Amino acid sequence: MIIGKIEKNEKTVGFNSEICCTICGKQVPGGLKTGEKYHQTKEFEKELTEFKKNYLCGICRDKKRLENN
Repeated sequence: MIIGKIEKNEKTVGFNSEICCTICGKQVPGGLKTGEKYHQTKEFEKELTEFKKNYLCGICRDKKRLENN
């Protein structure tokens, strides 16, 4: 999954971060990628923290979407 900014022709950095669904707690498989310049900046850390707080797995996301319709 790509998170953050990746500029044209920029190398990407792959990393693992424990991300769990905020509703059911299911852990997300796989790693994340971001741009080499953006990785480990304060802006990136803030974005990653917010992403972790609001992440929904596919099942919970679909349930929430169906409830809203």
